[in-house]
Amino acid sequence: MKKVFMTLLLVAVFSTLVLSDVVYKRDETLYAGGGMWAPPSNWNPITPWNAVTGTVGLIYETLYGYDPLKDEMIPWLAESGKWTSKNTYEIKLRKGVTWHDGKPFTSKDVKFTFEIAKQIPEISYSPVWTWLAKVDTPDDYTVVFTFSSPRYHEWAYQLYQLPIIPEHIWSKRSKDEILSGANEKAIGTGPYMFETYSDDRMVYLRNDNWWGNKVFGQPKPKRVVYLRVLSNNVALGMIMKGELDISNFFLPGVPTLKKTYSDIHTWFDKEPYMLSDNTAYLFINTTKKPLNDPNFRRAIAFAIDPTVIAKTVFEGQVLPSNSIGFLPIKGWMKYYPENAVKQYGFRYDTKTAKDLLDKAGYKDVNKDGYREAPDGSKFKVEIIVPYGWTDWMESIKIIASQLRMVGINAEAKFPDYSKYWEDLTTGKFDMAINNFNSQMTVSPWTMFNWLFNSNISDNMYNGNFGKYKNQKLFDLITQLNSTPMEDIAANKKVLEQIAEIFLKEMPAIPLWYNGMWFQASTQVWKNWPSEKKPYAYPVTWGGRWQTGGVLMLIGITNK
Repeated sequence: MKKVFMTLLLVAVFSTLVLSDVVYKRDETLYAGGGMWAPPSNWNPITPWNAVTGTVGLIYETLYGYDPLKDEMIPWLAESGKWTSKNTYEIKLRKGVTWHDGKPFTSKDVKFTFEIAKQIPEISYSPVWTWLAKVDTPDDYTVVFTFSSPRYHEWAYQLYQLPIIPEHIWSKRSKDEILSGANEKAIGTGPYMFETYSDDRMVYLRNDNWWGNKVFGQPKPKRVVYLRVLSNNVALGMIMKGELDISNFFLPGVPTLKKTYSDIHTWFDKEPYMLSDNTAYLFINTTKKPLNDPNFRRAIAFAIDPTVIAKTVFEGQVLPSNSIGFLPIKGWMKYYPENAVKQYGFRYDTKTAKDLLDKAGYKDVNKDGYREAPDGSKFKVEIIVPYGWTDWMESIKIIASQLRMVGINAEAKFPDYSKYWEDLTTGKFDMAINNFNSQMTVSPWTMFNWLFNSNISDNMYNGNFGKYKNQKLFDLITQLNSTPMEDIAANKKVLEQIAEIFLKEMPAIPLWYNGMWFQASTQVWKNWPSEKKPYAYPVTWGGRWQTGGVLMLIGITNK
């Protein structure tokens, strides 16, 4: 304990960050970090993965927000929306909403946002037009979407993910500007406006004329300054000194930190401290022997003890996953396929792992401590994570050790990130940890669509890195997407079938839930959301503000 405390103390004393010279009134300014890793240079909502965090949510807004704590869609730019038939969804827009330049927000903007993706298929959400037939605007505040084949889960996701852009600005831009323009001084409808930026920060100025002030209340900080903090240790020192108000970093030592500093706030006061936000999966390359054998893959699942990883590597800040990676949130657990999990699920059990390997013919013939394949050939499996991702590095060291305990020759490898990503997406790996699109959403469909993306090709950028092929499973995921979300029984029926295939085949193994990393300082801002005050999901990551971050800015106080 003394060693940990001294480490925290040294971090607090010596961690410094070269910041811009401009000084803002401290009790009007919120300093945030954990979602910006490069100098700010892009505010294009058409390519939100490249845009500075806050581009979507603070500047540009979506038709709906989503509250994962209550599992509720929050009418945002849309005042209301409903399915008027099996294939038709009608939205009534809020009146009195204006863009930051004073121009009125109307149905023309919504129609343009969708139809520009039909005209320019390179836009990421253009595939919506494979199931969206047309968009009509009978008046300035009504939008009617007609679908050729409705995808209910995907539509709910789009409603709170897709930022609406101003037709009067973007209709005048070239294709290149739309796809790759920086969009500096972005004009949106949101609660904050583009003010300035430098290499180490992005500064948002509160829009005091925001339409939402009358609906939700006014955000308290006059400015949100998002800092580019280059390491977890620097972030740790800044949060301890009150230089950072909210951190969405994974910070080591949080249990000790909370005992030492009374003004450090987390969601829970005790383990796991953090909400669960996404699932870390062990992807398995199903095209390579012996990993193409489902019995071998199931043995791996039984051989791994994620509880040890959660307790040691993550210091109790994460929870082990359930057998299918379902996040423990209301919007997912209402569909939980408990029958399939009960019958086919796995748990840490080395005896079962060894029995599965024995029955499948994997035996240590030459008595060197490692099993040979059924044909007598020797093999070794490698597990990769990016170098520098220390929590994942330590995790796969433990996993490799656990696999060796049941006779599987396994080794942890740490390529640099570019090599890791290249090998992962091209299938040049044995096993790898990844969680890039398993995050909290309105529906578990998003996770399964990522895990088992059916568009298998040489380069797998959108999931299914192990190139697992199972047309029945692909069809079931499509069926899930086409099932009305309010029909819980029908959704569970499909998910029971998905889970059965998943657990019998085990093409990927859920390990633990990465946390919604959230540490806040109460030195300046107070009334942060928590288990006892669950008024907002405490997220400031890119593309996620509309799932709680904006509501958090409204709920905090400096008094």
